[in-house]
Amino acid sequence: MFRTDFPGAIEQTTWAGKPLNQYLCTHCSQQQGFAPSMKKKIEILSPAKNLVQGMAAINAGADAVYIGAPQFGARSNATNSVEDIAEMVKYAHLFKAQVFVVINTILYDDELSDCKKLIHQLYDIGVDALIVQDMAILEMDLPPIVIHASTQANNRDPKHVKFLKDAGMKRVVLARELNLDQIKEISAATDVELEFFVSGALCVSFSGNCYMSIAAGERSANRGSCAQNCRLPYNLTDGTGKTLLANSHLLSIKDLDLSDQLPNLIEAGITSFKIEGRLKDMVYVKNNTSYLRKKLDAFLENNDTYQQASSGKTHYNFEPEMDRSFNRGYTDYFVNKRTEKIGAWESPKSQGQIIGKLLEVKATGYVIENSGKLNNGDGLYFINENGEPDGVQINTVHTNLVVPNTFRTIKPGTVIYRNSDASFNKLVEREDSTVRKISVTLQFTETPAGFELFARDEDGHESRWVLETEKELAKNEESTLPNIKKNLCKTGNTPFIVEDTEIVFSKNWFLPISRINEIRRIVLEQLIDIRIRDYQREEFQITKTDHPYPVSKLDFTYNVSNQSARQFYKRHGVTEIEKAFELQWDPGKARVMTTKYCVKYELGKCPRFQKTTMGEKLVEPLTLTHGEREYKLKFNCKPCEMEIWEKDAELEFDDED
Repeated sequence: MFRTDFPGAIEQTTWAGKPLNQYLCTHCSQQQGFAPSMKKKIEILSPAKNLVQGMAAINAGADAVYIGAPQFGARSNATNSVEDIAEMVKYAHLFKAQVFVVINTILYDDELSDCKKLIHQLYDIGVDALIVQDMAILEMDLPPIVIHASTQANNRDPKHVKFLKDAGMKRVVLARELNLDQIKEISAATDVELEFFVSGALCVSFSGNCYMSIAAGERSANRGSCAQNCRLPYNLTDGTGKTLLANSHLLSIKDLDLSDQLPNLIEAGITSFKIEGRLKDMVYVKNNTSYLRKKLDAFLENNDTYQQASSGKTHYNFEPEMDRSFNRGYTDYFVNKRTEKIGAWESPKSQGQIIGKLLEVKATGYVIENSGKLNNGDGLYFINENGEPDGVQINTVHTNLVVPNTFRTIKPGTVIYRNSDASFNKLVEREDSTVRKISVTLQFTETPAGFELFARDEDGHESRWVLETEKELAKNEESTLPNIKKNLCKTGNTPFIVEDTEIVFSKNWFLPISRINEIRRIVLEQLIDIRIRDYQREEFQITKTDHPYPVSKLDFTYNVSNQSARQFYKRHGVTEIEKAFELQWDPGKARVMTTKYCVKYELGKCPRFQKTTMGEKLVEPLTLTHGEREYKLKFNCKPCEMEIWEKDAELEFDDED
């Protein structure tokens, strides 16, 4: 795919001589400028389950992708070979986009050597940065590769974030629970790059501090094998044993959508907007990336302070809408503080896009509001009369009658959602649904021995090729220039689009179309290789530091699972270090989650934010039960957090809570 036999760096071409006839491409508006920009780069960071989806994310407008390696990623079902990551790097770097590899599990002592070997391999293939949780990695003999602190490292306060920056982290992925004021406070405390999730599924727990999965079945979330216990149905009982709710997904929350908050987040200090979804499908990745790309581009247009972080512009053959791919309904979480209920208690499955209410049930189908939006093959989602999630697939749509494959009784007035959009999915899955192009200008001129094509792209990279051939005058007086220009502009499946073409001939020379296509192909192939070769990767050599850690005692939530991490913290002044949960779990008595999400608030019984009377106070402890699994809830109202404990834990309750 990529040539390696191209010439060395090309000097800027100058044009001189006697007066010449010129022809300018009529669709071009202006010459490209190549002066270095001092604007701050703002990035869209998309998930890459695999090489194909990673390339699709780049085509959809991502400035960077994050992808799992063969080992040590927090999504064990989204691993990739080093060879595939190397191809991902080449493709991304063509657009000056970056590739970050996720190595964010906690490590055991016998894994440290393999992890270090993998990191060296990733550096050698050109990976831009690693996203890590375990501080043991900072103790390794590493190549000069940039390190980012994963959100699994629980990055919630200025002191902790500043410590990570001073330890050598170039970027910190902030905790999702933070609000704008807290982000501003962190940004003011340190100049480290800040990354923030803006789209996709939310972990109900503080990231890195969820132990429900391992406590329930020995599958550690911090080791990449989360069983998603938070998406299970639970019964909720009070301290008297009374059942308050039955069979509800009480820990399942809506998905995140901060697309309307991008300007506010930029002002607060965020420079990278992250999309969750390394286990999601192609439609989700392309749709969400495209939607955020268009949102961010609207903000960046004519902006004197900020700019896109990579090159090229994406052209869309569909209109991206986030609610047309997987979602559980949307929330802005806590970015604007606690303002709304965020639970998705009916179902952890996708509800999709709201269509309208069911107006009438007929013998063969349904009359639904806005049924004109629906298509054959769509999947519909609704809550049935028993309060359970339900659905049907559309067979056909006749005028305003929606005929399902399997008839279900639905009560008129029921809100209908579409959670599978057949025509939209088919359109987005097409390879040409998103086409990313890098702007180039071309200058085609004659030489003593033939002709030369010179290309310059939007970033100032240059390529040229001389076609040695005997020059032949056209046999008629009609100018050959329009036809030559037309064929030079046919960039086809290359990553380029011609913005300006100049043809400089002294006579009306004739060239066969095949020769024009040949020289254009060679010049653009060279330009691909030059862009990849000349890509400037940031490098940074981690050196060991001994500045003090913000606290001197670490409990199990710091996830220290090996001797190297222990050594790291001790050198930074920590005196007491508890083992990671995975190494010391006491069955039945552990705290398995801490979260900003609050069941009391969702029930309308929060004594801090919602008006309640003594008669409405809940009798604690509240208990969640799923089969034989039982968890007690503890509410810490001062920090506004909820804890989840196993059934045998002995809890003390504050009367003020």
